[in-house]
Amino acid sequence: MSSSKIPHLVLKSSSNQRNIPFIGFGTAAVTNNDGELTKTAVIEAIKSGYRHFDTASIYGSEQALGEAIQEALQLGLIQSRDELFITSKLWLTDNFPNLVLPALRKSLQTLKLEYLDLYLIHWPVSVKPGNWELPYGEELITTLDLKGVWIAMEECQKLGLTKSIGVSNFSCKKLDDLLSFATIPPSVNQVEMNPVWHQKKLKEYCEAKGIIITAFSPLGAKGASWGSNEVMDSEILKEIAEKHGKTVAQVCLRWLYEQGVSMAVKSYNKDRMKQNLEIFDWSLTRDDHEKIDKIKQIRVNNGPFSFIPNIWDGET
Repeated sequence: MSSSKIPHLVLKSSSNQRNIPFIGFGTAAVTNNDGELTKTAVIEAIKSGYRHFDTASIYGSEQALGEAIQEALQLGLIQSRDELFITSKLWLTDNFPNLVLPALRKSLQTLKLEYLDLYLIHWPVSVKPGNWELPYGEELITTLDLKGVWIAMEECQKLGLTKSIGVSNFSCKKLDDLLSFATIPPSVNQVEMNPVWHQKKLKEYCEAKGIIITAFSPLGAKGASWGSNEVMDSEILKEIAEKHGKTVAQVCLRWLYEQGVSMAVKSYNKDRMKQNLEIFDWSLTRDDHEKIDKIKQIRVNNGPFSFIPNIWDGET
């Protein structure tokens, strides 16, 4: 599929009205040692038509992504870095006003890029600086100075080191707090969203505030240490897929597209990469949507913690 055929959404708080592709390619690494695998997958994804690549300092994939971008330029797969949309994220141990800019500069250095298209606060939690093992215990959690951190994020955008700024895993209440003092509102809130976790309240809130949702784990992250089989093993989704002659993954991604949200999907399998882009020339029916509405809801990702913190503010 040509990248020109992937629809885009306009980021309202971008420094230059950047467009975010509806489908992005996730690079959360299984281990920190699969750089060649990630690099090869990213190059294949660019060949397939992907132009949005999602990474984070904690993923251990920034270096491989940066190397893949350089190789794609050398191979002529893209003519300019500007053809790509690159997202990275601020980790919890850098979630302090004085550490935001150094963390972004480090990510840029690792990626070998001059700017990001989008920089996100990864979680609304601060962890004491240090190289702690995951998952984090409650004793490592410290006070988040959200206002101070956001002012530093805004400075990153003003300096041109990122074209847009946003958040991840923020509830409606936390977005409300942020919007009460933000000079530059967040462009994006990246959250878990799929047919078994609809995020209806948050989606309505973000729509009203002009914040784009990017769905992570759009297929439930089956196979991940924290993932779930609930999405891919859903009998309802299998039935809908069979009716349309599509895969369950394609039904999930089409459902998200019809919700008006962008998504970051990860598959390093060449055929599935292409299948995941083949969602724009068909539609789900009203009956399909009614069936998906009835799927039992379950949140899977409660963060990199050994306990379940109250970060969702009781929202479902």
